Amino acid sequence: MTRPERALQPDPTPYDRLAAEGIILPPAPAPIANFVTHVIEGNLLFLSGQGPLEADGTLHTGRVGEDVSVADAYAHARLTGINLISVMHAALGDLGRVTRIVKLLGMVNATPDFGEHPAVINGCSDLLNAIFGEKGVHARSAVGFGSLPNRITVEIEAIVAFR
Repeated sequence: MTRPERALQPDPTPYDRLAAEGIILPPAPAPIANFVTHVIEGNLLFLSGQGPLEADGTLHTGRVGEDVSVADAYAHARLTGINLISVMHAALGDLGRVTRIVKLLGMVNATPDFGEHPAVINGCSDLLNAIFGEKGVHARSAVGFGSLPNRITVEIEAIVAFR
């Protein structure tokens, strides 16, 4: 006797995965200066840098290694990833159009002797991998800066391929 065939379940969508993570996308944050949130060129979406802005307008600030822990900065990078996904959704209309997260540039507002930049930016990378699966695996740079706009803890920009 053979086992009955299981009905094939469709792969979860990015929206299914967001819901499973308990994430409700906030509106895409507005630019803080004279630039746009994104530019589309061909099948590439270039996302301007986003920061750790809560839906209620709270902005996480401080220097990692001084008054912000690695764990808190990781959470701020994850929040920044949520904001990047919000901009992707606004730009593309459907996250199902994403074919690959190509590249991230993660900037950490850190003390000169801080060296755990990759551990901080993992907050965003881990989120993108969870939401987009294999399509979320990306190239990345994680670097430290002496300051960032409005003293934010992290800023992250992305390049996304889409169909």
